[in-house]
Amino acid sequence: MAKKVKSSFINMVLTLTIITVVASLALGSIYNLTLEPIAAAKKAAEERAIKLVLPTFDTLNSDTIWVSIPVDPGVEDQGNGGQDSLRFYKAYRDGKCVGIAVKTFSNQAYDPTQIQIMVGFLPDGVIDSTVVTQQKETPGLGTKMTGDKFNGQFAGKNPATFKLFVTKDGGQVDAITASTISSRAVCDALRRAYRTFESFEKEGGTE
Repeated sequence: MAKKVKSSFINMVLTLTIITVVASLALGSIYNLTLEPIAAAKKAAEERAIKLVLPTFDTLNSDTIWVSIPVDPGVEDQGNGGQDSLRFYKAYRDGKCVGIAVKTFSNQAYDPTQIQIMVGFLPDGVIDSTVVTQQKETPGLGTKMTGDKFNGQFAGKNPATFKLFVTKDGGQVDAITASTISSRAVCDALRRAYRTFESFEKEGGTE
């Protein structure tokens, strides 16, 4: 009887091991098959966002820039030593720079999910347009950050003179009703993008 129990146990272990290995191989294969399409879809979405926030262009160069970002009053350091790495895209038309798109973010949203925004700057620092590319805020409240009413107030503004803080914090941005935290997160992302633009401009990047 004891031998039979031992034999059954060994068979069960072997069966589970085989199932685990087969399942792992299957998942690995599926992951590899979907990896390229997912990457292609993300790239296409990013390219669409860039086109939405910049004037018409015929050439686009991209790079990553590290910038020192002072922590805003009342905001905790994100643990990155005051440094942020942002992706930026320099657009040209007929050989002349017509704008720079910056892929920016904020970790201060209501939902733990990072907010990501593509913001386009004209060579003089004026915001041409903004597009929220990732957010999981409260439906009907924080999600309004993607709408024209909220986003529209940034177009044509120069952060050098336009205070990118909600009015409750002494700024000039009208917060979304009942979604001050989400609104602050957007402002945080845009300030981060402008600091990147300023750093890039000092290096002659908009010439």
